[in-house]
Amino acid sequence: MADYLSPGQVVERSGFSLDTLRYYERIGLLDRIERGPGGRRRYADDDVEWLAVLRCLRDTGMPIAQMSRYAELARGGDSTLAERLALLEEHDRRVEQHIADLRAQQAHVREKIGWYRTVTPSAS
Repeated sequence: MADYLSPGQVVERSGFSLDTLRYYERIGLLDRIERGPGGRRRYADDDVEWLAVLRCLRDTGMPIAQMSRYAELARGGDSTLAERLALLEEHDRRVEQHIADLRAQQAHVREKIGWYRTVTPSAS
């Protein structure tokens, strides 16, 4: 018999809320979540691993539509490897650009900090 995790345990491990887990299941990002005897969701280790992938994609700003496309491709097996690679490479380019934009904004903030330090008598 496989070991299963309760929704509460998955919330703790994944950092996603129960509402997010249900939403992801409803829109197809999570599929085939098993149900226990009372109809309660129970999650396998593979589900938790998949949630870690979704967490990474979400935290790096991938839109839900692209996450859904990635999930669809992943369910397609090895025949979709090239498409998944292309999707992730495009996402990586967007992440890289976002980081560059943030660095430029950070430089601006640091310039302001420097200026305030020169005009504030008590600043060190």
